[in-house]
Amino acid sequence: MPRMIDLIRSSTANSSVMQTAARGALSIPPQEMIEILVYLATQTKIFAERARLTLAGWDEATSRAAAADPSTPKEVLAYMITPGNLRPTLLPSLLENPAVPEKSLVELAASASRYMVETLVKSPRINQSKTILTALSSNPHLNPGQTSAVAEKLSSLASATISEAESKLASPEATTKADSPETASDDVPEEAIAAYLSEHAAEISAEADKPFHPIGGMDELPSSSPAVHLEEAHAEAKPEAASSTAHGAATAARKAPAKKVYLTVEEQRGSALQKIAQLDIKGRIQLAMKGTKEERSILIRDGTKIVALAVLESPKITDGEVEKFASQKNVLEAVLRGITMKRRFIRQYAILRNLTFNPRTPIDVSLGLIKHLLTADLRNLTGNKEVSDTVRKLAMRMFRQKLESPGK
Repeated sequence: MPRMIDLIRSSTANSSVMQTAARGALSIPPQEMIEILVYLATQTKIFAERARLTLAGWDEATSRAAAADPSTPKEVLAYMITPGNLRPTLLPSLLENPAVPEKSLVELAASASRYMVETLVKSPRINQSKTILTALSSNPHLNPGQTSAVAEKLSSLASATISEAESKLASPEATTKADSPETASDDVPEEAIAAYLSEHAAEISAEADKPFHPIGGMDELPSSSPAVHLEEAHAEAKPEAASSTAHGAATAARKAPAKKVYLTVEEQRGSALQKIAQLDIKGRIQLAMKGTKEERSILIRDGTKIVALAVLESPKITDGEVEKFASQKNVLEAVLRGITMKRRFIRQYAILRNLTFNPRTPIDVSLGLIKHLLTADLRNLTGNKEVSDTVRKLAMRMFRQKLESPGK
């Protein structure tokens, strides 16, 4: 026998049943009733308002049990954790539920009310996540004591991370990997690429016809000998042109003697540009995750956000590359924000510093990072005319606080 939620989703249930459901009066288990109410509140127009009111007043014990249960449908948890729907009494249960994604908690931490902040700073899960704590540190509702407590927890996590990294680097295996950051394309799991494509299917579909167009324009990308232009590369992407080019290249290879056994850096970049220009959005995403360092340095500037962010998902990317990306002004703001969402990257002080000094970094991100800067960098930031006045003023305040605080 089908569940009532399945009948409602398939529009099999009649209007009377739907009205009864919106009031929460169906004779079914409470957990399924909550699932139905969330569906009505988010997926229907006629019954949405009634369902939202019913959910807002739903039995607290049952609601708390659903909020704490990892098996609760993700749609229900997503509804519960959304700021406009969040009931403060359910927050502790939601925070510790591993089925609630970290991304949702990051968004909540940055904008939570003063009352919710008190719960967040006491949460074991929050205090073990540098990403969430970093977002929480930018919350304007933190009082001085909470600000200090969050800063201490972040410092403690950073120290533990550094110790762990030093321990790993001490092993011969780690040294070998550090010396050879580039892995073969075949070493990048196809499952990881497939998962990324699936997760962002809607965005990829919406941007399907968007060609490669770098932020800042082509002038900032040096070309290879005499000239390698994006227009030429796009022309080669046409089937007939590609066939002709391949035939011509093969003929030339038979006639001309080999004069060079390597390509210069500029020639490599020109070759990479031609390759990238021929790819559709899915092809560029795959290359962003499987390609070379040179190809990543170009694709990070792709004007299509979903492609640029795929670079940060590459298992082959190194901290040195990200350190450079963090200082670039010709990347999307989403890329700079995305760097801060990766624990591996943001725990590197050089990356953190570059983001803070980059005028293209979103202001809310910069404000959350400033308190982690060393005193000398705070002083330099106060004189950086490229960043916003808000960032400079906070840097000045933090600089003065550190000067006045012994041991800082």
